[in-house]
Amino acid sequence: MRLLPDPHGLVIALLVAGAMGGPPPAPAQFIDHFDGPSIALDESAARGWAYLTGEGETTMTVEQGGKGFASIRVDATGDRRNVWWALVKRQVSDRLDLEALARPEHELRIEARIRVSNAPRRVNLHLNTQRTTDFHSHLMEFDIPDATGWHTIWMTTRGFDARPGDRVYGQLALMDWGRGQHRVDLDYFKVEVVNATTVVSDSENAVPYHPPLADPDGFEHRLPAAADATLDLAHPDVNLNNWSAADGEGRARLIAVSGTQHAVLRFDLRRLAGRRASGSGLLEVTSHSVQRSSDDVKDFGLVRVVEILGGDDAWDQTTVTFSSLCRGAPPEAVFNPQMIIDWPVVESRAGKTYFTIPRPVLQRLIEGRTHGLALTPLGAITAAFYATEHDGGRLAPRLLLNVRD
Repeated sequence: MRLLPDPHGLVIALLVAGAMGGPPPAPAQFIDHFDGPSIALDESAARGWAYLTGEGETTMTVEQGGKGFASIRVDATGDRRNVWWALVKRQVSDRLDLEALARPEHELRIEARIRVSNAPRRVNLHLNTQRTTDFHSHLMEFDIPDATGWHTIWMTTRGFDARPGDRVYGQLALMDWGRGQHRVDLDYFKVEVVNATTVVSDSENAVPYHPPLADPDGFEHRLPAAADATLDLAHPDVNLNNWSAADGEGRARLIAVSGTQHAVLRFDLRRLAGRRASGSGLLEVTSHSVQRSSDDVKDFGLVRVVEILGGDDAWDQTTVTFSSLCRGAPPEAVFNPQMIIDWPVVESRAGKTYFTIPRPVLQRLIEGRTHGLALTPLGAITAAFYATEHDGGRLAPRLLLNVRD
């Protein structure tokens, strides 16, 4: 969920995708089934696929993965900060009727059928031209819930500006999937001009990139954390439930985020069992104190929110430690290496920070497939937030969401 440079030196926003199901494939004006003996590659993306990585220490290849599909492989084993990105892109305009795009209610629709090596993860689809300046537009993330099957993802643009003679590019990207080796298999990739009133605009697991923050008062369910705790990777066997700071004549009970500290949150969503999350929600935390550099450094001094996918799903905050939560599993199997969101926190005392939590993550929380949320540092930051024990829970972390039957 960051800004990434494109091959031409412009700045493009890339996010990642995944949704299940979709309409059956229809004839497209551009389509690549990857049925040949090898993948057509072209560094300019004019007559084949270009691929590149950035911002991290990664390598990437695109090759024929099997009969009728391409494999995008990224090796991030040597990466340090997990702020890398990797993309494939292809010029598609030579097979598009851009005159038809000028007709009322006509847009571009981009679609791909993919399979991923790690889940849950997000990928993204993006459309742009050589004239594009707003690279946050015509970009959609997709949440891929499993690594066992194929998933069709698609989006339809809204007001896409392309004229006859323009070069239109379609691309797919993955980013911040964590250290290690990763793969996205691509069964087909297509772009077509459609009447936007006759197609489903976006697939079910589409996740808008950094949508405007929702009004916190607009949520029916406002659930305080059932448990919260601070874990310290440097002291993995020490319980820090009594983490606190002098506050007036007393002490403020806190959860903390720093270079070695993670704050973990668990919510009791049993009364929402069987319901469906309706749209995105918010995670609310209230600041006690924040220290960070006043320099504006990209991807630095932020708080990263991640899903807790494994480990002990019923930890007791009075006894939990980093080791007991992980139960011997590697951290990347417990904490999803790909963030939900990276976001600056409000630094003023009692100031509230809101993190957008996408609908697919909320649904996993409701169904118990995600055990909770963790706050981790991105770059150097020391931040403390009020814990559930402080002031009778009045400033406790809260999960705000709406549901439907």
